[in-house]
Amino acid sequence: MGGRGRRPERFGAGKPAPLFWGWAHNDDRCRIACLSQESEPWMTESHRQPLNREPHPRRGPLAFVYRWLFDFDHRQGYAARLDYLIAVLIIVGVLAIILEHIEAIYTPHAAIFDLLDWILIGIFTVEYLLRVATAPHNPEFAHSRFPRLRYIFSFYALVDLLAIAPAYVAGFMVLNADETRILRLLRLMRVFKLSRHLVPAWEEFQSLNRHRSFRARLHALLEPTGHSGRLHAYVDNFLIFWVLVSIVSVILNSVDSLAELFAVEFLIIDTLAFTVFTVEYLARLYTAPERPELKAIRWKRLAHARSPGAIIDLLAVLPTLIEALVPNDLDLRFLRVFRLIRLLKLTRYTSAAVTLYKVISRERQIIVAAGFVMVLLVVLTASMGYLFEHDAQPDKFENIPQSIYWAVITLASVGYGDISPVTPMGRALTVVLALIGIGIFAIPAGLLASAFSDQLRIDREDFKQRLVHAYEGGESAAHARALIAAEAERLHLSRDDVVRLTQEAKAEFEAKRGDLHGAGRMVVIDPARHPDLAATQFVLSLSQLQMLVEAAGPDVLRRRLQHKGPDGLLAAEVLELIASRQAPPRKHP
Repeated sequence: MGGRGRRPERFGAGKPAPLFWGWAHNDDRCRIACLSQESEPWMTESHRQPLNREPHPRRGPLAFVYRWLFDFDHRQGYAARLDYLIAVLIIVGVLAIILEHIEAIYTPHAAIFDLLDWILIGIFTVEYLLRVATAPHNPEFAHSRFPRLRYIFSFYALVDLLAIAPAYVAGFMVLNADETRILRLLRLMRVFKLSRHLVPAWEEFQSLNRHRSFRARLHALLEPTGHSGRLHAYVDNFLIFWVLVSIVSVILNSVDSLAELFAVEFLIIDTLAFTVFTVEYLARLYTAPERPELKAIRWKRLAHARSPGAIIDLLAVLPTLIEALVPNDLDLRFLRVFRLIRLLKLTRYTSAAVTLYKVISRERQIIVAAGFVMVLLVVLTASMGYLFEHDAQPDKFENIPQSIYWAVITLASVGYGDISPVTPMGRALTVVLALIGIGIFAIPAGLLASAFSDQLRIDREDFKQRLVHAYEGGESAAHARALIAAEAERLHLSRDDVVRLTQEAKAEFEAKRGDLHGAGRMVVIDPARHPDLAATQFVLSLSQLQMLVEAAGPDVLRRRLQHKGPDGLLAAEVLELIASRQAPPRKHP
């Protein structure tokens, strides 16, 4: 992890953001972000320039190790995966250190904690030694006279060393209790290893949002835009982490023995989660005017507050807020269950919920019809079951509502066995009902599966059309880039999918442009043989030009004609002549 300092210059400050920057969360998506620099016409020339990197000083085993484990420019390497693994191990190690201070957990499992600590120490030691050995191949230190020595005294290398040194000092020296406690606390230095991800991401975010307002920057942190960068991914992961921690805390708090043992810890976790979610809710409410879909709405924050996502965010903090405001003499323990609503916050980070909502909206008529048939069948069979079994089992088939439970369980082919018919007619009805239930429940399931697959195809086709529009818009379509980045993240497209859709969009754009050029070729009438027809053709062509100017607007055409070269100059003169002779728009009384 140490010694890199920052990402390669491709991702450094001062470089324009690639199209898919806001959603490049993992290795494949980072590769897609790099890929987009080479293929998109709206990118500036600085995006397409190759990296100005010096070649590695020499080849050999160490160069091979650096290239495959630490070089982010090697697309087939494992640098991003290794960074992700180290980050996960750091978090696991920090959590283990925190749990060690809870005697009820640490004392019976001390051997497991010690084994985990030495495993982490071993992995971090191997990483540190490999980075020291491969320092001459790191472009940041390759030009130094003593690259390994310079790396050892770099900030991240010192952090790596301090993260592993306490374990070796405690293992090979005799220390008293206070010294041992201090050395064990120094293991928390591992958390600073994460800064090598956050610092470059913050520098990149600053470069992408230079001269932008605070509200726009905050919106870029919370939502994927063309200005979000990698820092948005870290913010999302931070929020997801607290959602999962709070959910686990609520579940474990329902166990009486754990609730008594870790009452203070559960209270601290809930307070921190409440603080994080409250800040998130207020920040999203504050940045609502920056959302593109709310630009045309007057009361933007009110519209955001009424959206499903904002309602879920509010419900996630209300239980804790109500418990804090209501007097203690009221029993509000039931509100703790409502904290599980926080689990719905995860729908913001996946496209499954949105896609399912679209599927249900599209197929609602068929779903309603299937539901009506199911309700009708349940009521009829429950009534018949009550008729056949009431006399034989008055305690189990006491009334029709109680028989509905038996009918639903039988239709769903669950068959708990707590209620079962004993009469011949009742058993015959159960057989028929079970066979019908197979088809009744299979119809909605099949419809939803087919509609879900169809919706994914529609979403990807829509994504391709957005790419086509971005090609047509050229470099001026900055707003389209932000929408495409958000849509690509929502669909969780793989690298191959994006490459394929990009190629298809480019081919469609080229085909449209070819059709447009082909349509522009017209048959010119020979004026020497047919002067009247030639004059008529000229008048018709002029009329078409006037209609085009009226439809598109002179200002739009002027901007586009500036990039057409000599032909554009002639066309601009004709445009000015037509625009000057156009009649002013009529004013309606």
